[in-house]
Amino acid sequence: MILVTGASGFVGGAAVDLFVKRGRLVRVATRRAGVSTAANAAMVTVGDLSAQTDWSAALAGVEAVVHAAARVHVMQDVAVDPLAEFRRINVQGTLNLARQAAAAGVRRFVFISSIKVNGEATTLGLPFFADDIPAPLDPYGVSKMEAEQGLREIAAETGMEVVIIRPPLVYGPGVKANFQAMMRWLARGVPLPLGAIKNRRSLVALDNLVDLIVTCVDHQAAVNQTFLVSDGEDLSTTQLLQRMGQALGRPARLAPVPPALLKLGAVLVGKPAVAQRLCGSLQVDISKTRQLLGWTPPLSVDEGLKKAAEGYLREASV
Repeated sequence: MILVTGASGFVGGAAVDLFVKRGRLVRVATRRAGVSTAANAAMVTVGDLSAQTDWSAALAGVEAVVHAAARVHVMQDVAVDPLAEFRRINVQGTLNLARQAAAAGVRRFVFISSIKVNGEATTLGLPFFADDIPAPLDPYGVSKMEAEQGLREIAAETGMEVVIIRPPLVYGPGVKANFQAMMRWLARGVPLPLGAIKNRRSLVALDNLVDLIVTCVDHQAAVNQTFLVSDGEDLSTTQLLQRMGQALGRPARLAPVPPALLKLGAVLVGKPAVAQRLCGSLQVDISKTRQLLGWTPPLSVDEGLKKAAEGYLREASV
């Protein structure tokens, strides 16, 4: 039996679907009763993720936990103390679950972390590696790093196997936030000043991420390891828009505005972080993931973009 947390979310829900498709017994932990989930997955209501959550019913008979529930990164956090709030859920809530899992005899704990543990940006051609010294810059990244550190301590103390996966931006059918907005702009034919950007960014298709998650539940070489994940091909912002436009059947309308002007404009309107995401690089090296696990992303970038586009167009037609 595999316990999945965060199953109502983008990644957790897809992981449940793949486990069920591959014939695994799955139990889903939900915050409240009545939350819909995949067919053939048992459901247990545990309430909010916190240091006080009682996981005993959810953990009974479980051999592996996939922990995807979290307080996620938000662009404009309204919490008085964002770091304290991230720590309450992502650190204290995670470690409470892990301690109870170890006490219940759970064999393996797979933690969905974030590339933000490594940092926010890379120099072009110099990607992040799984075993780099962490350098998180925002409260979300700090909380994920602290959760990782606590999990490694629990693994050393109890013998429970821990596997950590740090994805970059995840996209696929049903994706929200900036990626959804990008598809909306392209589908509407909105001209964008993003035709001359030569950065490189790693992305991961939802199907590729959940395939790695399923692999890490059982693979012996994954024990107590940290893995980075991507589609295996890095794109510039300009290339991403062009290929996403192709997937949508709406050629991207891109003006070749110099990145320096974009950055200046973003500073003038008080949004320098937006320019960094559009013009800066964030690359990850997945050679460790490939070599230790013999893992290859099952979907290419273009296949992943096509699935995301099909999902968007289905939703837009409803």
